[in-house]
Amino acid sequence: HTTQSDGNLSPQKTIEAYAALGYDFLMISDHDHFTPTVDLDACGMVLIPGNEITAYGPHLLHVCAHRFIGPERDRQRMIDDISADGGFSIVCHPNWAEDFNHCDQAFLEKWTGYAGIEICNGVTMRAEGYAYATDRWDRLLGAGRHVWGYATDDNHEDGDRGNAWCVVQAETRNVGRVTRALREGRFYASTGVVIERIEVDGLTVKVKTENAQCLHVYTSHGRRPARIVDSALEFTVPEDFPYGYIRIEAYGPADTRAWTQPFFIDKRD
Repeated sequence: HTTQSDGNLSPQKTIEAYAALGYDFLMISDHDHFTPTVDLDACGMVLIPGNEITAYGPHLLHVCAHRFIGPERDRQRMIDDISADGGFSIVCHPNWAEDFNHCDQAFLEKWTGYAGIEICNGVTMRAEGYAYATDRWDRLLGAGRHVWGYATDDNHEDGDRGNAWCVVQAETRNVGRVTRALREGRFYASTGVVIERIEVDGLTVKVKTENAQCLHVYTSHGRRPARIVDSALEFTVPEDFPYGYIRIEAYGPADTRAWTQPFFIDKRD
């Protein structure tokens, strides 16, 4: 966020601050305000146009915006309008606020067409509520929903920058390739653990990290079928595994973490 809503720096100064941190891409997503990127100096980064739909209900990120959309009370209509405009939606910080319930699970289960949820929201590390929402994610995944998990700064103040981010697998550095990877789940989310390699061979998943101290395998409704104290993990889904997905969570020094996207299991030939 920038001074166009409730951030502490102008759009250009915000870009410069993230460029100084070594970021490759950035989305300016002020509350109920669309900031065109064409007149801004990208400082070598890929700038993604966006907006955070805020008023009248749970917050939604409009990623890869071509125009301002919303806000309206009907969030399903907002999601549909964003999709029709060529962008995609992310549900923000479900566990934010004093009741740890900014977005009720019933909405997450009812709404369709959104790409995923923030499983880590940086500003909630210092604000009321809980920064992490893997509990919400596993409930959705366990119910058969194919949604991704995103990590973002939700930058408002100087201390908010560089706390949570996504690392994408993209062929080239441009808006189309980066946002396509974010839309299709070809990324991992992190607060400091670096994933060097992810491999899938049949029912075996291998994850190698640079600095994790242990890795956990999670599945339906938060079950943990495996854990290893190491910087790398290899897990083979048993033939009698009754659940529809696994995901890997890595833990590093000083409470840093990384999350792979879910691997959906299809045991057909």
